[in-house]
Amino acid sequence: MNLRLDVAYDGRPFHGFARQRDVRTVQGDLEASLVRVLRTDIATAVAGRTDAGVHAIGQVVSVPDLPDDIDPVALRNALNANLAPYISVWAISPATDDFHARFSARSRTYVYAILTGDVPDPFLAQTSLYHPKELDVAAMNEAAGHLAGHHDFSSFGRVPEPGASAERVLFELRCTRDGRLIRVRARANAFIQQMVRALVGTLLHVGVGKIDPGEVPSILERRDRSLAGPVAPPHGLCLVSVEYDEGWKAPFRPRGPHVSGGG
Repeated sequence: MNLRLDVAYDGRPFHGFARQRDVRTVQGDLEASLVRVLRTDIATAVAGRTDAGVHAIGQVVSVPDLPDDIDPVALRNALNANLAPYISVWAISPATDDFHARFSARSRTYVYAILTGDVPDPFLAQTSLYHPKELDVAAMNEAAGHLAGHHDFSSFGRVPEPGASAERVLFELRCTRDGRLIRVRARANAFIQQMVRALVGTLLHVGVGKIDPGEVPSILERRDRSLAGPVAPPHGLCLVSVEYDEGWKAPFRPRGPHVSGGG
């Protein structure tokens, strides 16, 4: 049996998703719980290897080569008893043998939450960046329009290994305001390391007037990381969904400050 796990987590206690020696990671905790519950060796694949401190409400993990008699609901409940409070497996479903969380994905969607205004909100402090200065959302969206499309994003991140391509297809990059909360939504076929947070850092500089929207095409074309804005802090970023073919839609999506309509 090949299983799909839809997972949410608070990224604060973890050194990212990917398993590492001697530090706590989401994959490390998840795999340890799977071994404890199933009493067999397992290997997981993930749709997006989030960085340290980044959250997720729509992460997808695949677990192949499992016994055929597993009850997905019982497994979900047993895992959540082990993983609470920082990780929640909110759905488990059987998958076809060829389903792979990473390689079957068509796109990933991240949302970065920015809280503006004179006073911080303690209830959003762990999941949004507090920015007391006013931001020009129209200018940010003008800049974002220059970044959407198929480009080399070397100015906005780093590739995992030397010589790898930084070309990606950014399907969507836009900013929306809901009261004091500004959300930056980015959807791409894939992202290079720290790409979303570098895009957000650049849009923040545009929003306060440090970068003119008309400068963004030149920053993109010159492929020089030093020309773009800084990497935004990780706690404002959340992986909200991974998109597959029609048959692999998530059964539902949790609500939260990163999702439109959340608190």
